[in-house]
Amino acid sequence: MTETEKRRVLIVFGGRSGEHEVSCATAAGILRAIDREKWDVLPVGITHDGEWVRVADDPSALEFKDGHGQSVTAGASRVVLAPGSGSLLDVTYEGDPSALDSHVSGVEDLGHVDVVLPLLHGPYGEDGTIQGLFEMANVRYVGCGVTSSAISMDKHLTKTVLAAAGIDVGQWELITALQWAEDPKACTDRVSALGYPVFVKPCRAGSSIGITKVDSAGELAVAMKEAQNADPRVIVEAGIVGREIECGVLGSATGHPRTAPLGEIEVPEGEFYDYELKYVDTEAIGLVCPANVAPEFEKKIRDTAARAFDALECEGLARVDFFHNEETGSVIINEVNTMPGFTPISMFPQMWAKGGLDYTSLIDTLLEEALDRELGLR
Repeated sequence: MTETEKRRVLIVFGGRSGEHEVSCATAAGILRAIDREKWDVLPVGITHDGEWVRVADDPSALEFKDGHGQSVTAGASRVVLAPGSGSLLDVTYEGDPSALDSHVSGVEDLGHVDVVLPLLHGPYGEDGTIQGLFEMANVRYVGCGVTSSAISMDKHLTKTVLAAAGIDVGQWELITALQWAEDPKACTDRVSALGYPVFVKPCRAGSSIGITKVDSAGELAVAMKEAQNADPRVIVEAGIVGREIECGVLGSATGHPRTAPLGEIEVPEGEFYDYELKYVDTEAIGLVCPANVAPEFEKKIRDTAARAFDALECEGLARVDFFHNEETGSVIINEVNTMPGFTPISMFPQMWAKGGLDYTSLIDTLLEEALDRELGLR
């Protein structure tokens, strides 16, 4: 394949959410693995303030190092996606680009983009916002559309839709900022009715940011404050006894989702899979793939993952997280991630590797599916 035959891929990462550093690490993995003979790659980072900037094509500058993640920083230029054309411009300013008196000193045409791979986790990226931008810009992109992304990002809405589809999602309560401010006792009573322990979570965050395990009503106020630091909408979930099982799902041109062999997260006794265990103290946990699950329950979990993918009208990819209790036979969905962790050691690519798609082939599959998908309403 010649240079002119390569398809142009805009890889977008970083972003305004608390998962900025995780997104950078995901981008590092993709930049290392993507087939450069097939794809022409343009990396663009989004700063914590939402500014789009060109970033060096250097995976080592984006990886976690010694337990610390990396961030996107801005210089004198900003990248602009031209509406309706899928073309990119790199605009250079004199002075501070965010200042009212700044003015443009130069414009570089970065060319047309065939497809976008948005590696953004959390709000302002995984929640339908950037998907809407790509729809308006008339450019194809990997992953779920606007509505699916927005619903799947919100844990309360995800559970509401899945429960309506007859899928078990456990018991939960939504607590809004207004409800907590006006009547914290009523909120506490609702939570207590779930039975302790419960897990207090930001409704629209990932990577276990802001999550607290609460063992009594007296601990709820501190946990609410921690969750509200990430999101004013808070979801409180009843504790569930079971193994943490994950299932990777891919969309397809036929409309029938494919599921990968299952993976299992093994965490130390008495702990849960929080940010520290995911990205810092990674040696303390075990990622087992394929998971040792009885065949009848493996089928049930994979079938339920596909049902959830369809119920939420997902496209491209998703990772569906379950609690499975072997004694009771229960299969309960915890949450659905429409842009799961995608580093080489993340569970999603590991599951698909067991299913016959190595990391590079998985990236190819996602990009090709996005290119085949129609733009606009579908």
